Order: sequence, then structure tokens, then C-alpha cells
Amino acid sequence: MFGSNKKQATTNELELEVNKEKEQKSIFKKEEKDIKHLIAPGGIDASYTNHIEIASNRTRYARSMIVAALPRMCTFPEFLRGMYTFGDINVSVFINPISEASSQTDLNRTINELESERVVAQDRGDINRERIIAQKRAEAEELRDAIAAGFNKLFDATIISTLFAYSMEELDRYTELLTSEMSKNLIDMKPAWAMQDEAFRSNVPLCENKLNKSHTFDRRAMSTVFPFFNSEVGHENGIPLGFNKQTGLPILYDNFSSKLTNYNMIIFGKSGAGKSVTIKTISARSSILMGIESLALDAEGEYGSVAESLGGVNVVISPTSKTIINLFDIEPEVIKDEITGKERTVVSVENKVEDVTQGLLTMARGSTGSKEVNELTKQIISEAVLEEYVGRGINNTVESLYEKSSNGSIDMSDNYLGKVKKQMPTIGSWYKRICRKAQENQNPDYRFHYSYLVKVMKQYVREQHGQMAYFDGQSTFELLEGVPFINLDISQLEERFARPLAQQILLSWVWEKYVKKNSEDKSKAAKKRVLIDEAWMMLPLPEAVDFLNTMARRARKRNVSLAVISQKFQDFYEKPEAQAILTSSETKLFLAQDKSEIEYLQEVFKLSDGEAGFLVTCGRGEGLLRVGGDSAILAIQPTNKEMEFVETNLSKQIAMEKARQQQQ
Repeated sequence: MFGSNKKQATTNELELEVNKEKEQKSIFKKEEKDIKHLIAPGGIDASYTNHIEIASNRTRYARSMIVAALPRMCTFPEFLRGMYTFGDINVSVFINPISEASSQTDLNRTINELESERVVAQDRGDINRERIIAQKRAEAEELRDAIAAGFNKLFDATIISTLFAYSMEELDRYTELLTSEMSKNLIDMKPAWAMQDEAFRSNVPLCENKLNKSHTFDRRAMSTVFPFFNSEVGHENGIPLGFNKQTGLPILYDNFSSKLTNYNMIIFGKSGAGKSVTIKTISARSSILMGIESLALDAEGEYGSVAESLGGVNVVISPTSKTIINLFDIEPEVIKDEITGKERTVVSVENKVEDVTQGLLTMARGSTGSKEVNELTKQIISEAVLEEYVGRGINNTVESLYEKSSNGSIDMSDNYLGKVKKQMPTIGSWYKRICRKAQENQNPDYRFHYSYLVKVMKQYVREQHGQMAYFDGQSTFELLEGVPFINLDISQLEERFARPLAQQILLSWVWEKYVKKNSEDKSKAAKKRVLIDEAWMMLPLPEAVDFLNTMARRARKRNVSLAVISQKFQDFYEKPEAQAILTSSETKLFLAQDKSEIEYLQEVFKLSDGEAGFLVTCGRGEGLLRVGGDSAILAIQPTNKEMEFVETNLSKQIAMEKARQQQQ
């Protein structure tokens, strides 16, 4: 009896433990979340007729739209591309197949109706309408026969899109843009009026179509709806740029591919994102694998090691260096005659006068951007610049650039080899002319401007012991052809004004000495790249921005790629004059972004929320590559050997140097 009681007690204890476990499981079961709970926002206000409001940390506004009308024919494969790639948008397409029996019945009815209409039109003598109806009837019969033979099929499709924005003004603007974009393909978009709740719920990933608005497609037309996008960005030939993080496949990139509308590139990323490492890697691989020559305007002193490693040239421009680059240098250029197709060599003094005037205007305005400089000041500067060239006998003929021989003529043989080139005007000689003209001036309207220039421009003249006279004098450095990498280091100049000024003057000089030398004939021209690091520094200087825009538009004609690297996209966004640089760049690379910058990038380049989120959280050397209409998530991985000269982090450089010494 005792043993039996003990066994019963043990059984009761086990039952209690099992019941406790069941109770605990049921408690935890209450905390489990299904897919709806995981994707649901804090709250949704669907009381509006033309939009809904989504409550979260920051209120978002959404407007669902439906395709109200379609073109008579759909072409493969660009039918809905403008909608899929619009930006912050969700798109759903609900496809329901129509049975063959229903298709045959409906088509037979349609054919009979069309035949009746055709007969009526014939009786009325309306030949035009009769012809149109006859064509429609023939198409309907062809479709019916194809379905009967199993070669085609009909489908009902509902197309819903939902736009998102953080303000009603933005939402209205996006709605207009989307409607305008889709109308190019004869697609009529309408807001789901008074059905925003149903349309929004239809466009979330629950596969529930709560709208009855549908369109009939056949099999061929239906295929145009699918987003046939190639996630692989790149070319058949080129340099290995990095790896596609979505597929793991390498990306080959040819900066000078004939498929690109231009060869320019922009790279944006926050400090430490890997901008310098990326462009150094691209430059090194381009030089070795494709023979592309590069020239860098180095604002931070980071590209000297690349020039040294590639067998290039490193030029330092500083207040104490003996290197002089003359703003007034002018070179002949080879152009192709549009009528005959033959090349001829010319000199454009007018263009050079304008370029020099722009540089001197920036100097005259100074670091404060003086408002005293106006059109009268520009006219005085420009006239004196032109007089400098005329005074040396320089005009639009190539012969005028060279000294005459002892007999008073120029020997034109051997393509001017061995001939002595004339001394060019300088800032110093121009300043002396301004001082003389100021003394001779009798016009009271010009008196103040001459006085201003005499006082302000003194700081750029060597004879006046100016503290910024490093661009005054004959050039002591020539850009040689065939050099793989030329680095112009301006990092030792004052950052706030002297460096941006140097960027502008060097750009003008590089255009004259480096870009213009390239033939317009692509078969003869070398492939060249001009790198402008920390380009945001130039944006406060209007003349510098204007020249940069001009260079971006004209570089392709000379087989030159302009690469603009910057960390402050917001500055470009807020300066309309600088946005031409963005539109003139076919290749765009966005590395890791600061949260304060991402919304501007997202608006301008129509990034999705997923792409924007990735750019805020991605690691160093990772980013989004866009080449034309294609994009890919990119990871750039320099080799160990490349890291020896592309790494910009000082502590990592020291660590690599120690590792090298230990191996030796």
C-alpha cells in the first residue's frame, strides 16, 4: 500500500511539471509575432480621400495610384521601367489568367460587335472608320485563333503604385513627376480617389487585391510588365573595379566605353568612407591595364605615393616652392573641321582671355567675396589681359606663339620643333599694365575700380612681395605626354581661399596644357583622366564652378574623363550652378554617407529606402555604383600590394611599414 501511494505521488508531481511547462509555453506564445506585426507601422490614418498618413518616428505621407489607361500596344521590355525606378515607390502587379473558354466567348462577342459597327460605317460611307474597325476585327480574330491553338493566352492585371514622402508638398511634386514620366509611354496614372485604404493594403506584401480596376493583356503584352533588370553593372572589357555584393561576381568597368554618353565620374562619401583609396585603386589599375594617363589636383597631399609607385611625377605648389604655373600660358589646339573632317591647328585667344579674366576676378574678390567687383571691374581686367597678348604679338595664328628667326620669318618645318616660344604674359606684367592704365584713366566711372585692383592685386605679384605670388612668373614645369600619373599637390596652401583659388587656376592651366593637346580624333587621342579631390572647396567661387561645368561638358570631346571626388554632397545640392557637374557624369559612385546627407542624395538620384539605408550603414570601400541606368551594390577590395600606396589612414600606413620591415 505504501509503495502504491508513493508511485501515485510521483505521477502527480510529473503531471504538475508538465502543466507548468504548458502554461509557460502559452505565455510565450502570446509574445510571438507574425509577419503582419513585424511590418506594421505605429499607426495609419486613412481618413483622407487622396492620401494616407503613416505614424512613426517621423510622419510619412503615402499616395496610392492605379493605372487608368494603357497604350494600344506594349513594347518589351521598357513598359513600366519608369515606375519601377522612380524612387521611393512600391509597385504591385496582380495577374489573373483568363480561361480559354471565357477568352473565346468574349473574343467572339467582340468580333461580332466590331463586324456590326463595320457594316454601319460602310452604309454611312465612313471609309476611315470602316478601315479602322476592320483592322481591329482582324486583330481580334488573329488573337482568338492563337489562343485556340495554344500559342497565346489572356490575363487580367491590376497595377498599383504607392508613392512615399515626408511632406505633402513633396508628395504632390512626386505625383506630378510620376504622372508626367509615365505619360511618355501613353500610360495614364490616377490617384485611387476615396480608396486609399484599399489601394494601400493591396500594395503591401500580403497578396490581397482589394481593387477591381484591371486591364486585359495577352501573353506577349504581359511579359512587358515584368521588371527585366540586369543587376550586373559593367562592361565586357575594362579594369576589375570590385565585386557585386548581391551576386559575388566581379565588376569590370571601362571608363571610356563607347556605350557611355560621357566619360565623367563623380564619387561622394563621408570622411573615412574610402574615397581616396577607391580613386587611387581605379587610377592604378587603369594605368597598368588600359594605359590611361591621370592627373590629380591633390588638395590633401594624398596622391604623391601613387605618382611615385606608377613612375609618375609629383609637383608641390606652396608659398616656398620654386615651382611656378603661369595662368597666362596659351597653347595651340588641334580641331577637326566639321565640313571636311580634316584636322587643323588653331589658337583661340578669345577663349583664353575669358579663362584668365575669370581667374583674376576670383583673385580680385578675395577670400571675402567682395561685392565691389562687378561688370566694370571685369571689363577692365579683360581689356588689360587682351592687351597683354596683343602687346606680345600673340593672335589666333600658331606662328604668333613663336619668336621670329634672324631673317624675320618663322621656319614652319618639323612641326615647330626647335623653335623658340615667346615669353607669355604674367600676373606681374598684367599688374604693371593695370597700374599704368590707372594713372592714365580719365573716366570717373572707372577710377574706383582701377584703385581697387591696384590695391588688392598687389598680394599676387612677386615684385610687390605678395604673400600669394606663387602663380606669378613664367611656368617652370611642363606637362609631358605619356606620364602615367601627374600629381599637383596644393595641400600646403591655406585651406579657406588659397587652395580653392589654386584649384581654379590649375584647372585652367591643365585644360590648356593637358586636355587641349588631345586630338578630337579618338583614334589618335590618348585616354586621360583629371581628378579633382575635395571639389566642394571650389563651390564658393562662382568663376571656378563655371569653369568646372564647362570642363565637364567639353571633356568627352577630347577623350578626357573628369573625376570629381567630394564628401559634401549637400553643397552641390544647394548650389544650382554646380548641378550641371552631376548631370554631365554618366558614372556615379556613392560610398558610405552621413545621415544628414542621405536625404539629398535620395531625392536627386531617386534612391530607394533600401539603397539609402545601405549607404548609411555600409562599411569602408562599399557603396552603390550607377552606370547609366544600371546600378549595383559594390565592394572595392584593393590587393595587399595596392594597399601599400593607396592607404590614407596614417596608423594603418605605420602598421604596414612595420610589417614590411619585419618580413625583410
